[in-house]
Amino acid sequence: MGVITHLILVGLCVFDHTCRHECLVLPKKKYMATLKSVANIHTDIVGVLEELLLPDRLILSSDSHVFEPPDLWTQRIDNAFKSRAPRMKRVGDVDHLVIEDGQTIAGIGLISNAGARYEAPETISDHARFEDVHEGGYDPEQHLKDMVIDGVHGEVLYPSQGLFYYKVADPQLFSAICRAYNDWLAEFCSTDPDRLKAIAMINVDDVPDAMGELERTAKLGFSGAMITEYPLEERRYDHPDYEPLWEAAASLNMSLSLHTATRRVQSNSALGERTVHDASRRATKVFLPAISMCDMIFSGVFERHPDLRLAIVEFELSWVPYVLTNMDYTYRERNEEALYRFKGDVLPSDFFSRNVYLSFQEDEVGIRLRDRIGVDRMMWGSDYPHSESTFPRSREVLDEILRDVPEEERTKIVCNNTARLYGFDLERVSHPPGAG
Repeated sequence: MGVITHLILVGLCVFDHTCRHECLVLPKKKYMATLKSVANIHTDIVGVLEELLLPDRLILSSDSHVFEPPDLWTQRIDNAFKSRAPRMKRVGDVDHLVIEDGQTIAGIGLISNAGARYEAPETISDHARFEDVHEGGYDPEQHLKDMVIDGVHGEVLYPSQGLFYYKVADPQLFSAICRAYNDWLAEFCSTDPDRLKAIAMINVDDVPDAMGELERTAKLGFSGAMITEYPLEERRYDHPDYEPLWEAAASLNMSLSLHTATRRVQSNSALGERTVHDASRRATKVFLPAISMCDMIFSGVFERHPDLRLAIVEFELSWVPYVLTNMDYTYRERNEEALYRFKGDVLPSDFFSRNVYLSFQEDEVGIRLRDRIGVDRMMWGSDYPHSESTFPRSREVLDEILRDVPEEERTKIVCNNTARLYGFDLERVSHPPGAG
């Protein structure tokens, strides 16, 4: 057997073992340098070998989005709610999201126009039209093509407009909104269920309804469900009413997500004139899901339901060490406040390390704090097709923010943790997305 043939066969074996099962590949430069040093291989052949043996590492996005068609709810919502269905309304040259009573709750600029942050960041605002949305937001075939452009092999999908509909005051209407969206998303993801993992919208105002929708979407192949990042104040996540929901989610193997922009409110809030308070709320938005997580931990939710998994999505990472430190301090030093006492010698941070996952986009400070946060808890997400997403430069961004991260840890962050939580079959996504 010739040297070149031997090296090719060895390379194929290594590729099969590493790429198929661990998202890992041999370092391209090192391996190809070995090939070139052993034999004088023609440049064209080297290129072929690189394609065969040394594909880029697998990347999964734990936080990507669809962009719902403007008529999704007016066409699909239950007949009883047709006249109250959310809709997109064009005012002048700008599209707005409108809910019952004609209230405008948001523009669509921040949830559209992927790539704007690189091309013209000064143009990012609420003001946009549906024509500014990437076609891949609402067309699954184009979505898969955009994944190829971005070098992403699989994505976990959240809504775009649907995030804002957690402001709908009427619980029955909101439940109908969730059902219509989930039906449409199931069809969207059926285009390539190996690469497109669906997250359902459910309404925790009505726990039996939420449990029913959780079970229904699990049967449709969904990988998890999104609950409000912060529920109604009188029924926060320590409330015993939620116990059946936690049990159902654990038994169905459906992770629950707290995604940004999903606070539940008691009344509809109209889009008004911008103030400095908007900037303050954005800069401190992490405290809402942090409180929700603490309510669950301090009330023993994860002790009673050890298989329940919670993902905190699009809130970055660097806040975590502060909260973990203060949770543990409060539990040890403030018994009159930390009323629920865990069984055994455990601390609140232990439940975080076992049950909670974090989806981030590009938190370099958080990356440096990964030993305190826990590498096994961290998942990257692109936020496609929103204006602040890393599309179409996700690989470039990851190479920069993870430049000092060891390969084994990087693999967990960009692939393995997301695969484990949402059920990606790495063998089935190991070839380029859209390649058949």
